[in-house]
Amino acid sequence: MKDEQETETLLEFPCDFSIKAMGRTEPGFDLMVVEMIRNHVPNLHEGAVKSRSSKGGKWVSVTVTIRASSKAQLDAIYLDLTAHEKVVMAL
Repeated sequence: MKDEQETETLLEFPCDFSIKAMGRTEPGFDLMVVEMIRNHVPNLHEGAVKSRSSKGGKWVSVTVTIRASSKAQLDAIYLDLTAHEKVVMAL
C-alpha cells in the first residue's frame, strides 16, 4: 500500500528542488524572495540563489535551490510567493 505522500507527488523527499519567482526589476526583489523562502528553509546553502534579468531589463527571475523536506513545505513556499503583490509568477 502506498503511503499518502507517494500518492500526492512523484518527488521523493528529501530532495533538491529549484523554485523560481519572477517580478519587475526593482531594488531588493531578490532579497525579498530569498527572505520569504528562508522562512521555510532557514539553512539555505551558499550558491543557492541565482538571478537573471530579462533581455530588456524590465523583469527579473530569482531561482533558489533548496533541500525540500516535504510537499507541505513546497506548498507553503508557493503560497507565500504567489500571495505577494510583487511576485508575478512562481514556478
